[in-house]
Amino acid sequence: MIVRTNNRDIDQKFDKLSIQVSLNGLSFCVFDTIENSILYSDSIVFEEERSPYGLQKGLVALFEKHSLHSKKFSEVIIVHRNNLFSLVPKAFFDRNEMPNYLKFNTKILATDHIDYDEIEGHDIMNVYVPFVNVNNYIYDLYGEFTFKHNGTVMVESLLKVNTSDKEPICYVHIAHRQLDITVLAKKKLEFFNSFKFSTKEDLVYYLLFTMEQLNLDTETTKLKLFGNVEEGDELYDICYQYIKNVSIFVLPTSSYPFANLDQEAIDFTVLNSL
Repeated sequence: MIVRTNNRDIDQKFDKLSIQVSLNGLSFCVFDTIENSILYSDSIVFEEERSPYGLQKGLVALFEKHSLHSKKFSEVIIVHRNNLFSLVPKAFFDRNEMPNYLKFNTKILATDHIDYDEIEGHDIMNVYVPFVNVNNYIYDLYGEFTFKHNGTVMVESLLKVNTSDKEPICYVHIAHRQLDITVLAKKKLEFFNSFKFSTKEDLVYYLLFTMEQLNLDTETTKLKLFGNVEEGDELYDICYQYIKNVSIFVLPTSSYPFANLDQEAIDFTVLNSL
C-alpha cells in the first residue's frame, strides 16, 4: 500500500526516511517534519525468505520504484528485523564479549558484524547482527545514517505507552511471517523474543509456550495483538481459542502526533523509529 498525503516533491531537506528490512519483506515511509505528516509509504512481503543479498535486491527495486535513490533527507533510519539478537543487562555488558551473548541462542559466523543498541532508561543492551550489506548500500546513497534493531524500537515504544498497568500484559506484533512477543509489567520489561512462523498453529504454539514459561494465566492475562492481524481473522480466532482476554492493540492518538496518518498502512516500528 502507498500513502500519499502531500503531492509536493519529497526531495526536501526536512524530510526523514525510515526503512525496516527483514529477510521476509521490507517497508519504508517518508515523513515531512514541517507538515508533521507521512508523504509516502510502501511495503513488500517476499513470497519466500530471501538471503541478505536477495533482501538488498528487493530494497534497490523499491527505491527505484519511488526514485528514493536520487533524493536527499535530513535523517535516514534503518530498522533491522531479525532474530539474531540477545538482550543483556547493562551491568553485565562488555563490548568485547558480544559474540558470546549471541552464540547460545542463534547461529553466527566468524565474519558477522555485531552491533548493539541501548534501551534507554531501562539498563538493557540489545546485541544483534545487522544486515551489513544493506547498511553499506544506504551509506553509499546517503552518507551517515542511524540504524537500530527492531526489538529496540518495539520495546522502547511499548514501554512509553504501558505506564499504569501493574499486572503483566502480553503484546504480540505480527508481520512478514514473524512474531514478536513483548511482556511488560509495572513499567518494566519482563520478556521480549521473536519467532518465525508459517501457520497459525505455529503462532499459537510459541505464544502459549512463552506464557507457560512466564507463568501467565491464559484466563486472565491481557493479550494485545497488533500488526497484520484483525479481530475475526484466523490468527485472532486461534489466539482467542486458548487465551480469553484478547484484544487488538491500538496506540493512543497522542502517541502519533502526525497529521493525516493512516496508522494501519504503515509498519509499527517504521513509525516509531521516527
